[in-house]
Amino acid sequence: MVREGTRQILEQEADLKVVAEAGDGQEAVQLAGTFKPDVAIIDIAMPKLDGIEATKEIKARYPTIAVLILTAYDDDQFVFSLLEAGAAGYLLKSVRSRELIDAVRQVYAGESVLHPLIARKVLNHFVPPPGKPSGQKPSEVLSEREMDVLKLATRGLSNQDIAEELCLSVRTVQAHLGHIFNKLQVSSRTEAVVHALKEGWVTFEDIS
Repeated sequence: MVREGTRQILEQEADLKVVAEAGDGQEAVQLAGTFKPDVAIIDIAMPKLDGIEATKEIKARYPTIAVLILTAYDDDQFVFSLLEAGAAGYLLKSVRSRELIDAVRQVYAGESVLHPLIARKVLNHFVPPPGKPSGQKPSEVLSEREMDVLKLATRGLSNQDIAEELCLSVRTVQAHLGHIFNKLQVSSRTEAVVHALKEGWVTFEDIS
């Protein structure tokens, strides 16, 4: 019933097409390989293979597929495991249909989609404690402008908002994000943000 309802919501949009539905995690991985969708919507509690393992396998085999988590669970262990596995977005099933539709488009565009409750958990978990030595310096990996873009992305700004903040075109922002993804070897904004937080490149002061 949930799958049918979700499909109906998505297929009302002219630019969205549901290419397959899976009844369990193993089938989700198989269908991801068969259809190579732009976005895979994954739940946590699934038979045969849970959402965490399914996400890991999908991202390992088909890294260009953006995984959007849609679940009733906001337990820390699930949130962090799924983001570590490469999920591009994490929504709770309490979201409205319009929020889900927007989220699909956003993760497809490489933007980060985190339910506000989840976003706070991410910041609290991945920001290293003060005084903890970091690994690589950001300047050794990213240019100054790329770090500017990444910091604003960590604050949750859209590509349009980042462009306005830095007086750039949206296309230029997208290009910078593409370079960031390549350099960090990630495929989504969420993965890039988690990387920056874990490395200590971004602080609470940067995103407050």
